[in-house]
Amino acid sequence: MTANPRHIHLIGICGTAMASLAGLLQLQGHRITGSDKAAYPPMSDLLRALGIPVLEPYAESNLDPAPDLVVIGNALSRGNPEIERVLDQRIPFTSMAALLREECLIGRSSLVVAGTHGKTTTTSMLAWIYQTAAHRDSALEPSFLIGGVAENFGTSFQLRPTRTFIVEGDEYDTVFYDKGPKFLHYFPDALILTHVEFDHADIYDDLNQVKRAFKLLVNLVPRRGLIVAYDGSDNVTECVSHAFCRVERYGFGEESDWRIRNLRYANGRTQWEVHRNGALWAELTMNLAGEHNALNATAAAALAAGQGIGKDSIIDALAAFQSVKRRLEVRDRINGITLIEDFAHHPTAIRETLRALRSVYPHARLWAVLEPRSNTLRRKVLEADLIASLSQADRVVLAGVYQQERIPEAERLHPEDVIRALNTQGTPAELHPGADAIVAAITPQLAPGDVVALLSNGGFDGIYEKLPARLRERFAASAAPPSRSPS
Repeated sequence: MTANPRHIHLIGICGTAMASLAGLLQLQGHRITGSDKAAYPPMSDLLRALGIPVLEPYAESNLDPAPDLVVIGNALSRGNPEIERVLDQRIPFTSMAALLREECLIGRSSLVVAGTHGKTTTTSMLAWIYQTAAHRDSALEPSFLIGGVAENFGTSFQLRPTRTFIVEGDEYDTVFYDKGPKFLHYFPDALILTHVEFDHADIYDDLNQVKRAFKLLVNLVPRRGLIVAYDGSDNVTECVSHAFCRVERYGFGEESDWRIRNLRYANGRTQWEVHRNGALWAELTMNLAGEHNALNATAAAALAAGQGIGKDSIIDALAAFQSVKRRLEVRDRINGITLIEDFAHHPTAIRETLRALRSVYPHARLWAVLEPRSNTLRRKVLEADLIASLSQADRVVLAGVYQQERIPEAERLHPEDVIRALNTQGTPAELHPGADAIVAAITPQLAPGDVVALLSNGGFDGIYEKLPARLRERFAASAAPPSRSPS
């Protein structure tokens, strides 16, 4: 508990990192309020459970009475009424990343998980490894901040009086007045680097700018530190090539320090061998499917081992690891139709999600239902990659691009072009304006044995609730006995 509790107000509190920070600050004894334009699960549920009020929509009056400190979310800009009042009245303000460092990271060992893909799951795995190890040594119990709700913990944050703080390092920009990536505030003592690809097309002009951000992060790791880096990416290799600390590579390559071999999925479990420096180190198993999750788990294992965590704790933790909300999350099963939600934000993530589902449901008709919502998917820069990723599904359904009018005309993704390309190459695809139209169109088409991947990094206009409700109505109507005609 802090000796100087403050009233701290978070503008944009329903973002995953902001909501997690709100929880950490509350644990320190601060009084927390927040505001957002719209709240949706899982973070709205988390904040409600914490008793933290969320004011909607943004308004100057949300700052009555004036708080001691305001935290401004990175998605907000000048013109927001609360930001304008903060500036006019010089209410003290800061960013999420800067305050996290000030309140939680100084004086601790900062373990950062970064990369274009996989960082939320990998951070959750690393935190769970430390939590499992704490059963043997309580000093290992971690503090953490994750950009999603880790199911083993039931939360996205934890604060303990121990030394280790595990944090998901986001490459997105920090706040409207600090356009550098958030992870540059975290000063890692050790780092996992999963993937480096072009993403966040709204703030990075090209891949070289993305790589520059990750190179800056690598340059912050001290000589005594450790970087665990994926071995299957030339971009990652370039980013870690001038590190001043020890670098250990993980992946499938023959020269990998932590090499994955004999990967298989059977009876609901993924199993694989990890060879360390050419010798069998451990046989690992977990509930999650997909090559990408085996990579995530191996990265977490490698960093934990490098920090002195015992092999038995690592094996036990991964075997008991559940998942992260909105990552291959089974939302419902209705009459043999399986509905799965995934936080799709990039063509590579979509590809790996569909590949994982193929391994779990090899005989199913696989539907990909996508809302192009992220700042990258809303642009045409990765259109060819998106088409290639979606073509792994048996049926594809696209919603209209989220807030397409906010994207410059020359940069916009035109979903009709994606649909045309998919149909031309033999993947049946259809376009509908939004969730209601999609639900109406596909409900009659779905059949027992189908698997439907609902892909969006936002609320998708409630499709996660609307589709199962409509399916239940359909099957309830078909099961009802026919009415008798009066004799």
